[in-house]
Amino acid sequence: MTPDLDALADAIRAKHADKGRILVAIVGAPASGKSTLSDRLYHHLGGDKAGAAVVPMDGFHFDNGILEDRGLLARKGAPETFDVGGLKRTLTALRDAPNEDVYVPLFDRTLEISRGSARMIAPDHKIILVEGNYLLLGQSPWSELHDLFDLSIYLDVPEDTLRARLIARWRSFGFDDATATHKATSNDLPNAQTVIRGTGKADIRVRPS
Repeated sequence: MTPDLDALADAIRAKHADKGRILVAIVGAPASGKSTLSDRLYHHLGGDKAGAAVVPMDGFHFDNGILEDRGLLARKGAPETFDVGGLKRTLTALRDAPNEDVYVPLFDRTLEISRGSARMIAPDHKIILVEGNYLLLGQSPWSELHDLFDLSIYLDVPEDTLRARLIARWRSFGFDDATATHKATSNDLPNAQTVIRGTGKADIRVRPS
C-alpha cells in the first residue's frame, strides 16, 4: 500500500480552507492499514502543532461485561459491539462545539478495554482524523454518522490480502498457525467482509499499488 500522502493532505487542506474545523473519516476493514495511514497523515499534516488530531473509533468498544451479558463477547469488533450513540455524540460535539475541549476515549489493546476521556481534543485542533471500520457502513445506526464527515477516505484492500494480514497479526501475538487462522477467520474476516460489502461511497479510495 503506497498512498500518496501529499495528495491526501492537499485534499484535506482544501476542505479545511473553507471551514473552521473538519472531520475526516478514514475507513477500511481490519488490517487494511487505517491506523498506519491516520498516523502518517497526522504527522504529514504537521501534528498537534498544526492543529491535527486522531480520534479512533475503537475507543467506543462496549466493555467486555456488556458484551458478555449480550452474548457478543466472541464477536468483539463486529458492528453491534460498539457504542455508536456515544461516537455520534462525540463527533457532533467536535463539529458543533469547536471552541470547547472535547474528551474522547481510547482503546487499550493491552488491557482489552476502553479508557474514558483518555485524549483531549482542544479548540486548536482543526483537522480531526476519525479512523474506524464502520464509519461509512450503510446500515443503521452507523448510517447516521455519514453527514458528520467533511471528507472520507476508504482503504480498498483485497480480501485475500486482509486474510493473510489478519492471520499474521494473531501469529505475532504468539499463537500457533492453527489458532491464529481460527481467530482470524471466525471473527476478524467476517468483520472485514462486512466492511467490504457494506461500506458506502467514499470521496477518495486508496488502492494497493
